[in-house]
Amino acid sequence: MELVFLGTSAGKPTSDRNVTSIVLNLMPERKTIWLFDCGEATQHQLMKTDLRLAKLEIIFITHLHGDHLFGLPGILTSRSLMMNMSPVKLIGPKGIKRFVETVTEVSDSILSYPLEIIELEDEGVVFEDATFKVVARKLEHRIVCYGYRIMQKDETMRLNIPKLQADNIPVAYYPLVKNGDVIELADKRLINAKDYLEPPIKGKIVTILGDTLPCDATIALARDADVLVHEATQGADLVEKANMRGHSTTVQAAEIAQKSQVNHLILTHISPRYPLWQSRKLLKEAQAVFAHTDIAKDLAIFPVN
Repeated sequence: MELVFLGTSAGKPTSDRNVTSIVLNLMPERKTIWLFDCGEATQHQLMKTDLRLAKLEIIFITHLHGDHLFGLPGILTSRSLMMNMSPVKLIGPKGIKRFVETVTEVSDSILSYPLEIIELEDEGVVFEDATFKVVARKLEHRIVCYGYRIMQKDETMRLNIPKLQADNIPVAYYPLVKNGDVIELADKRLINAKDYLEPPIKGKIVTILGDTLPCDATIALARDADVLVHEATQGADLVEKANMRGHSTTVQAAEIAQKSQVNHLILTHISPRYPLWQSRKLLKEAQAVFAHTDIAKDLAIFPVN
C-alpha cells in the first residue's frame, strides 16, 4: 500500500504543482487503485506514473470546489474510451451526481462501464468489504467537506505452511485448520489447529482529509493512523488568513498529528504563494511540532508503513 500524490497545490496549478489529487495504490492488496479528489489535469499526472486508469475502483471526493473536482469528467470519459467494463464507485458530497450527469449530458458522453454514484448526506461508514472499511466525517470548511479514514482489516487465520508441511498435514485439511478447531486426521492423529496459525497482522490506517480548519473531526478521523494526509495551505505566519478561508497552517496540521498520535504526517494543498524551493521552510515549521512530517510534491510516493 502506498500513497501517490498527483497534485499538491491549493486553488490553482502552478509551474511546480498541479491541483489536488491523491492515489491510494492498493495493487498488492486488491489489484486496484483508489483516487481521492480529482483536480484539473489529474489524468495527465496519472500518465506520468506506473499506475493504470483501467485499475481505478473507487473515487472519493472531499468537496465540490473546482481544484478538487474539475479533472473528474476527463478521468471518467477517458476510462470509458478504453472500453474497460469494470465498475467504478464515485463517493462524494451531495451535488456530485448532478455535476457528473450535467457534464456527460452536455458533452454527449457515454460511459461504457457501470458508474455507481453515492452522495453523502451524513457521516459514517461509506464503504466496507472483507478487507477494507472507510469512514467519512464532516470537516470545517466554507462548503460541505469530508475527511476519510481508510481502515485495512486485520489479517487473521493465516496458515503456517512450513509447520504444516513439516508435520505432514495433508493439504485437504488446510481449510479446517483455518477454523481453529481440534481436527482428527485420517491417520487418527489429533491436532490443535491453533498451533498451525500465524499471529494476526494488524491492518493499516490511512486518513486523508479535505480542506479544513482544525476541528474535533480531524482528530477523530486521524486517531492512531499510520499516515495522516493534512492540508497546509499557509505557513504559520498566515494563520488568520488560512482560518478565515477555512484552511489550516503547517503548524496547525502538525498539532493535529500530535494530538491524534499518528505515525506519519504528510502535508499537501500548498498555497501557490509558495514556490517549490520554499517547501523546506514550511516543512521545518511543522517538524518543530511533529518530527515525523513530510511535505508532498507532485508525483511523490510514500509507502504506508
